[in-house]
Amino acid sequence: MRKPVKESGSMRELEAIIAQYDQLKSADTGCILATVVHVEGSSYRRAGARMLIDEVGNITGAISGGCLEGDALRKALHALHQQKNKLITYDTSDEDDAVIGAQLGCNGIIQVMFEPLNFQDEFNPCELLKNVISKNAAQAIIVQFNLNRTREQSGTTLVIDENSEVIGKKPESELLQIFQKQAKLSLETTRSQFAEFQNSEEIQHVFIQNYQPPVKLIIVGAGNDAQILAQQAELLGWEVTVTDGRPTHANEQRFSSSCHVIVSKPEQTLENIEIDERSCFVLMSHNYNYDLAVLKLLLKEDAIPYIGILGPLKKYERMQADLEIEGFDISEENYDKIYAPVGLEIGAETPAEIGLSILAEIQSVLTRTSAGNLREKSEPIHEKKNNHFMQLKV
Repeated sequence: MRKPVKESGSMRELEAIIAQYDQLKSADTGCILATVVHVEGSSYRRAGARMLIDEVGNITGAISGGCLEGDALRKALHALHQQKNKLITYDTSDEDDAVIGAQLGCNGIIQVMFEPLNFQDEFNPCELLKNVISKNAAQAIIVQFNLNRTREQSGTTLVIDENSEVIGKKPESELLQIFQKQAKLSLETTRSQFAEFQNSEEIQHVFIQNYQPPVKLIIVGAGNDAQILAQQAELLGWEVTVTDGRPTHANEQRFSSSCHVIVSKPEQTLENIEIDERSCFVLMSHNYNYDLAVLKLLLKEDAIPYIGILGPLKKYERMQADLEIEGFDISEENYDKIYAPVGLEIGAETPAEIGLSILAEIQSVLTRTSAGNLREKSEPIHEKKNNHFMQLKV
């Protein structure tokens, strides 16, 4: 098997796939997109994982921890040769399965859709995904499939946004309305869904993937520890902005090219920053008055889900006292967004360890999870109820 194509450290997997797709399209090199559309039981990757395979066997992305990629490459090239969508089932619960071979004990059944990409089709799967990542908004990606593998596989057909606007190959009106309704539900709950419906006297299935734009991390302060935190966040594919009043610290030479660096007085911090429900702030300027001035601005913004403050508890208590003296009327909901001292308790000492604790805490807050030890969890890691097919009436 060929080596996977290297991805930029700051590039999310889907962005890396689209970047590689654009290169293959320019070179007129045939390629195919593989998408995990359903998982029953345990698996290293969940539904929505993707990888791009070109006609000579180069791979970008992944659909498993490595146990499926070898056979998936062969299946992809076969589907590419036939120029036909195919659904392949992998059963990792079978330890004797020679196809899987790795015997990882994942104990899951994985459905993978293989879709050859027609460069002339403006709505081919990668063109639809390119549209998705170009917008800074949550969207629902619709992938239709048939568990009867001998039947036609529609594949990635539509993208639906929060306003029920549709891009792609629209089905009949009645089915489109159902997709729009389910897409809206998926976006409201921020959960992907699986559904089945009967169409033309046969049962069809659909994976409605909830796509969320990257997390926006705004680091207030451009010290050496901010450099490390920015690097770590970029590895996660987060969009990083660093703001500081010192041009000697807040400059592009100290941070990567993908990091947005702003020199600003604290009172002007938000003037060049667009805030939404994915915007998380960490105050770490090591200047009490600077951090306090920015905190005053942030507490007026309802959309912000997370405000972390570096420093001891006494610093935050002093901030609260100063805010009270100045007559700031802060709601309990806004206070609940403040995490001070910032980070999870993992015994962090070095800047890199502190960065790890901060990013883990932000991830926990955004996903509404406990950040506890998985070994203490009695239920499956991923909620099984999200894997069940809902019954849709057409």
